[in-house]
Amino acid sequence: MRAVDIIMKKRMGGELTKEEIHFLITGYVDGSIPEYQISAWLMAVYFKGMTFEETGYLTREMIASGEVLDLEGIPGPLVDKHSTGGVGDKVSIILAPLAAACGVRVPMMSGRALGHTGGTLDKLDTIPGFTTEIDIKQFRSNLMGSGMAMTGQSKEVVPADKKMYALRDVTATVESVPLITASILSKKFAEGAQSLVFDVKCGSGAFMKNMEEAETLATSLVETGRSLGRKVVAVITRMDEPLGHMVGNFLEIEESIDCLKGKGPDDLMDVTYRLTAWMLVAGGICSDIDSALAMCREKIESGEAWEKFLLNVKEQGGDPEALQKGYGTFRSAYAVELKAETDGYVQEIDAFETGMTGVMIGVGRNKTTDNVLPYVGIELKKKCGDEVKAGDVLCVIYTEDEGKNADALAKMNAAYKIGPDPYVKKDMILKEIKAI
Repeated sequence: MRAVDIIMKKRMGGELTKEEIHFLITGYVDGSIPEYQISAWLMAVYFKGMTFEETGYLTREMIASGEVLDLEGIPGPLVDKHSTGGVGDKVSIILAPLAAACGVRVPMMSGRALGHTGGTLDKLDTIPGFTTEIDIKQFRSNLMGSGMAMTGQSKEVVPADKKMYALRDVTATVESVPLITASILSKKFAEGAQSLVFDVKCGSGAFMKNMEEAETLATSLVETGRSLGRKVVAVITRMDEPLGHMVGNFLEIEESIDCLKGKGPDDLMDVTYRLTAWMLVAGGICSDIDSALAMCREKIESGEAWEKFLLNVKEQGGDPEALQKGYGTFRSAYAVELKAETDGYVQEIDAFETGMTGVMIGVGRNKTTDNVLPYVGIELKKKCGDEVKAGDVLCVIYTEDEGKNADALAKMNAAYKIGPDPYVKKDMILKEIKAI
């Protein structure tokens, strides 16, 4: 078997066999197939695509390239959730303890902020004492205890993906849906999840800007998961405006606390409840979505989800008392207000522009080596559909560098659109695709 023959087959639009994909990936990882040949194959895949079965073979080979977390013996269904990234997206921080309170075990390995989208790990790092660097022993212990574990990706998991992602980045093949699918699924299944629920964001603040793109990715994730014999649900959710009212690392922890105490904004809770409910169905806790939604609401109202969150904070070295004392008081040095210039209704808050404003003031990063600031951010006082009068505060921007205040205000002023006509709020849930 020769790599050049496999490259040519894919270039001509052929469907690769399990053995051919095994040959390529094992050869790439052990160094016997050079990067220039894998680069050529990646470009062939980019232009010719892959069937769901091929993508499943690729996913299996990527999983087999490294360690698979041993979660044997942990009772209850192991279900994780993955978001394709958005602005103000703190769903994981609310969803994990909520799902755990319902009986799901949540082995969640998350990422950091990059570009205009936020990162769950950066948010968790602002909890006093909390560590996201835990070993497999602690990971298992948390799953047995609170029922949830929140950490970063292990270096030993899916090394083929790490090598291939770096190569995709410099060969202009990042956007290939089969390659994205295999990358996401391989990491999630190697991390111990038995079933997966995906939040595929769609809109200005998402990587998938329109429904066609979002449906293509969602379908690929679900159908490839089906080919692997797994239960997978993809929920396409709206990301045209930031989710919730807070954009910022500790600010989003505060809003997550509000949600867990039953005081969360409707848009954020709609998405959180729906995703968590599908986790309960995928895990066999509930037989249908309606009973799952009812259970989720009950666990918020009873305070059980909040208690799970506090228990996990303790498990991972955090100080719940210091966290609650910091609520509303941990703020950056400067706070500037953006005020409405006219009467009307908020028609739009561009999520991408809001995210990039966050990057500029230190919420996120442009490069993986950039540092983020814990207490900077944007508090959205007015959301789409809200009526405003001239002089009303639209948002508050928290910064650590006074020199950035004027630019941040200008960017957020451009993000807000106010018009004379009432705005009809849109559904957050756009479509659901299931293999369950």
